[in-house]
Amino acid sequence: MKKMILGLVLSFMALTTVLPAAAQCVMCKSQVEAARAEKDDYDVAGLNKGIVYMMTVPYILMGAVGFFWYRRTHPKRPAKF
Repeated sequence: MKKMILGLVLSFMALTTVLPAAAQCVMCKSQVEAARAEKDDYDVAGLNKGIVYMMTVPYILMGAVGFFWYRRTHPKRPAKF
């Protein structure tokens, strides 16, 4: 069970750090487009990473609640030798 959880956590971390994501809300997208149109020195490089970072927190919390719910409702089975 611990190996499966470790594998899921590692795969989740790998997917969120390796794959590029274009996660922008409408307001953020309009701000970036306006800043690019005006050619300001407004740095928007970390905007998507910040949005993806904020998006992962609810998923981690839901996963933790689901994990503890599963552990509480399913009793441990005795080991078979």
